[in-house]
This record gives sequence, C-alpha cells and structure tokens, in this order.
Amino acid sequence: MLQPNTLHFLEQLALNNAKEWFDANRKTYEQAKLNFLQLTQQVLQGIAQIDASVAHLQAKECVFRINRDVRFSQNKAPYKTNMGMSIAKGGKKGISAGYYFHLQPGNQSFVGGGLYMAMPEEIKKVRQEIDYCFTDWQAVVQSAPFVQTYGKVYTGADVSLVRPPKGYEPNHPAIEYLKLKSWIATQPISDEVLLQATLPQTIVQAFAALQPMVQFLNNALEQ
Repeated sequence: MLQPNTLHFLEQLALNNAKEWFDANRKTYEQAKLNFLQLTQQVLQGIAQIDASVAHLQAKECVFRINRDVRFSQNKAPYKTNMGMSIAKGGKKGISAGYYFHLQPGNQSFVGGGLYMAMPEEIKKVRQEIDYCFTDWQAVVQSAPFVQTYGKVYTGADVSLVRPPKGYEPNHPAIEYLKLKSWIATQPISDEVLLQATLPQTIVQAFAALQPMVQFLNNALEQ
C-alpha cells in the first residue's frame, strides 16, 4: 500500500528541488523509497502469476534512481519529482517490452507499458512482425481488456513518423502501427486511487490487460 507520506515527500521535493533540502530530508526520502519498493514487490508478485518471464525480478531491479542525469539537459534540477517502476524480463536497462508505473502527485501518475524508444534494429523487427502477423496484432490491441483499460495504442506525433517507413506503402492496412517508433499504452491514475489499499491490484490488473501486447512485442524482438 502506498503511504500518504510518500506522496507528500514528492510534493515537497517538487517545491524544493535542491541538494541542501534533499540532504536535510534524506531520512524522509529513505522511508518513501522503502514504501515504493514494497509496492513494487507487491506488484511483481501479482504480475509474475500472469507473466512468468518477469518472475525472477526483485523490486530493487525495477525501480529507477531519483537522481537526474543533468549532463545534457538545460534543466539542472538534481532530482526527479516522481518515482517509477519498470518491470521487464531484461530488467529496467534491458531491451525488451514490459510494464511501467509512474508515481507523481498532482494527478500525473499513470500505468502502462510496451516498448519505448527502441533502437533501429528492434524497431525493424517489430514492424516486420506487425506486417506479417497483423491479424494477431489486431486481436491483441482490440481485445476487450485492452480497450477497456487503455482505449488504444498511443500514436502521438512524438512516437510516430510523418511518412510511412521505407518498404511500406501508405495504404498498408497496418500503416498506423508501422509508422510508430514506440508501441505503448497508458492509463492515468488519480491521487485518490493512489492511496487506496487496492492500488497494487489496480496496477496488476492494468498490467494483465497489457500482457498480450508485451508478449507480442517480445516475440518480435526474439526473431
């Protein structure tokens, strides 16, 4: 269960994003981090019953550091104002499709996953699999659990080409998906839901609706 103090810490961090404040509140951060790790472990236990490929993971392998990499960013704030768990069979740094939960106060939290910003070779493999097995892909993204949870695959301009990729015609029946560089789906989670005792089950249920898409994408990557 997520504790109110964890959300409060992130709210205060957003207002005081500086090393001096963080050092003075490090004990509070450690408590929030432990709470998020406990939540992650609960979610892992749930999703492992549905997707055996992630059953070997431990919570610490799935949670991102709170420190930001500011080397190439104009934003020099040293800390993230969110916490994230990434559950994928290759670990959070592996190249595989998986599940993601983003915790950020102010109704900015969400659950979802898929394959995000893959390398060109991986993108090529997924496009080929969708091309060859479009009927199977349609069955996945048009299934009742997926549609009820996510609506549709995200096709925003930030993850989609303007023109069809090389080798595919504009009138290809799968062109909407072939133009993508990421194949993801997300669902927002309100602050109210975050503090409910059923949050772990809510996240697991959302991941379960995504599992067939994750499996399809990982099958493509393994070709």
